[in-house]
Amino acid sequence: MTVPAGNAPTPEPTPQEPGTDELPEINYDEQFFAARPSRLRPRSLRRRNPENPLVPPFEATGSNPAYVGWLEEQSMLHDAEQISRQLAGKHTMWANPYAHPDPRAALARASVWYTAYPLSHITRPGESFLASIGSTELWEAFESIGIDAIHTGPVKLAGGIKGWDPTPSVDGHFDRISMAIDPLFGAEDEFRAMTETAAKFGGTVIDDIVPGHTGKGPDFRLAELNYRDYPGIFHMIDIPEEAWHLLPDVPAGRDSINLTPEVEKALADEGYIIGALQRVIFYEPGVKETNWSVTPPIRDYKGVLRRWVYLHYFKEGQPTINWLDPTVAGMRMVMGDALHSLLDLGSGGLRLDANGFLGVERSVDAPAWSEGHPLSLAANQLIGSLVRKVGGFTFQELNLAIDDIQKTGAVGPDLSYDFITRPAAQFALTTGDTEFLRLVLREAMQIGVDQASLVHALQNHDELTYELVHFAAAHRDDLYELGGVEYTGHTLTEHIQSTMRAKLAGKAAPYNAVFTTNGIASTTASIVAASLGITDLDQITDATARKIMAAHLLLSKYNAWQPGVFALSGWDLVGALPLPHEQVAHLTSSGDTRWIERGAYDVMGVAPEATASSSGLPRARSLYGPLSEQLKKDTSFASRLTEVLKVRKRHRLDSATLVDVPEVGHKALLVLVNELETGTIQITALNFGAEKLEARIQSDLLPAGRVFDLSTRRKVGTVDDLQGFNLELPAFAGFALVIRD
Repeated sequence: MTVPAGNAPTPEPTPQEPGTDELPEINYDEQFFAARPSRLRPRSLRRRNPENPLVPPFEATGSNPAYVGWLEEQSMLHDAEQISRQLAGKHTMWANPYAHPDPRAALARASVWYTAYPLSHITRPGESFLASIGSTELWEAFESIGIDAIHTGPVKLAGGIKGWDPTPSVDGHFDRISMAIDPLFGAEDEFRAMTETAAKFGGTVIDDIVPGHTGKGPDFRLAELNYRDYPGIFHMIDIPEEAWHLLPDVPAGRDSINLTPEVEKALADEGYIIGALQRVIFYEPGVKETNWSVTPPIRDYKGVLRRWVYLHYFKEGQPTINWLDPTVAGMRMVMGDALHSLLDLGSGGLRLDANGFLGVERSVDAPAWSEGHPLSLAANQLIGSLVRKVGGFTFQELNLAIDDIQKTGAVGPDLSYDFITRPAAQFALTTGDTEFLRLVLREAMQIGVDQASLVHALQNHDELTYELVHFAAAHRDDLYELGGVEYTGHTLTEHIQSTMRAKLAGKAAPYNAVFTTNGIASTTASIVAASLGITDLDQITDATARKIMAAHLLLSKYNAWQPGVFALSGWDLVGALPLPHEQVAHLTSSGDTRWIERGAYDVMGVAPEATASSSGLPRARSLYGPLSEQLKKDTSFASRLTEVLKVRKRHRLDSATLVDVPEVGHKALLVLVNELETGTIQITALNFGAEKLEARIQSDLLPAGRVFDLSTRRKVGTVDDLQGFNLELPAFAGFALVIRD
């Protein structure tokens, strides 16, 4: 956030003459190309007058037009209106098909993703994050491994603003307040240069938009001041003064306070709010007990005293966007944000954050309808369609029931994050038993989820999420059988969660940590370590590190040798372990234990002496080392991963179709039967156990023929009359196989 300086208000910008700020025509190739020429980029950033800017002692109140004008100039809605107007009425907006999600078209552009986390990325001294991930050296390494896209993670200004001053992010920079790049991570020109470097290597840059919420930035402060359309951006209710007796006092120094369930009910009974929602994400007693918070009395820009109650699905500093307000202000803001990223910055794809919570509706004698709402589907279709219209693609990171993921993915985003099988695969590794993973895969197939539409990821910025919303909520009363025991969906969830907590945290693995009710804060390497029975990370020897690497590669094969995107992080590439809890105690004190898994990493070994990232996160212990060293050794994690990805790319496993998850004769075995686009049957066989298997691979869909290992191209068997063959799998081994006549 730019803090004003100087002694006088910034003059209003002179309006442009009609026709003087138009975009040149853009052909299809230029629209599709990730790094668009600068002359085609619509301007979106506010124009500042550095010689005559605003500063205190101007009062930061709604009665000061200079302050209100400054907030408006900084706001996302203002920027969205500027960029959208430049694109309106252009025939180039009709250049691409957009009605239906197209996961395989997205895969053709970007099939293997590197998911960065800016706060954790170690750079050369004085080098920005964006300059670092846009370096030719890094993209040469990506090209040699088989990585063809980078998801930058959150790089825009985030947090909030109080008066004239910025306030820090409350959720790892996922509480956006501006379209401007945070100077902590670099500059806009560096972002554009990164997209151009990526394009030279056939790569794509994926950015973020957040259609679900913002931070408490200029847009929210203007909404509090009841200024123009800004209250329409959010779900916020102006509580009349005669009802203020229902509201709690806000302590001095706070700008809001979370409502208790009792106050929430009282306001709902009076008809002011819709009351309790289906669940309280990030629930924490005494911190967040409901999804509603209230402001202190605020005098708006006309001098009227108001108190607002506002909705936030996530943290108090993340007010929820209203997608069905008569002003359509929230929709305008989000759409402009998407266009800015794609056409101005040059991104080729966008992650949609919190996009499953875009509709809320009062229910009778039940919690408000807040998940799987038709408005979410409609809003996602609008966003996905607009992005496809200008040649991009979207993916959703949506942890809801499989049914809801399927419905949203059918109309909106092109791809969905794999919250479906990710926890089940971790459970399989933890227990050495794939039965639950097979159950989940079959459930998804039955509902109609195309595995090619999923982003199968190892670690990202979040915890190992094991909420299992599908079983815990939407199908809580359905019956499932696991290990010979019949469970309801609800009791099955409790069984899986309790097993994972017992084996992956607590006394068994004190280096990991439970994160509220969502999951376990950990790295992929530390999940493997816990699965191997390691209670102290200091006990890891070179031999133990090799075992961790083998299981880590097994998870990589599971995610890479099936249809869909394969994604991995910097923490995965270097084999990062969690930070000691005391190193980030100041960040985890509020209950957000995820900071232990977000240690700093040096992907390319550019700063071997650095003890922290430029953002101040301590350096994590690395088991594998930087790519610059790993790629020199055939036995390293990166080099072995390269071979895995060569098989994936050579045979287009990403665009295949999962057709069967057959029964197996050993609990540690998983078999996936895929049909390639050529019609050939491909098999992925994986051993999730620490012991060698003599496996029987059998499925009614296996045709007669010879079985070849796609890695070595050697024959390993023949499908017999029982439509199967035998295969030996070492511990944590995996094979990609194909059947030929």
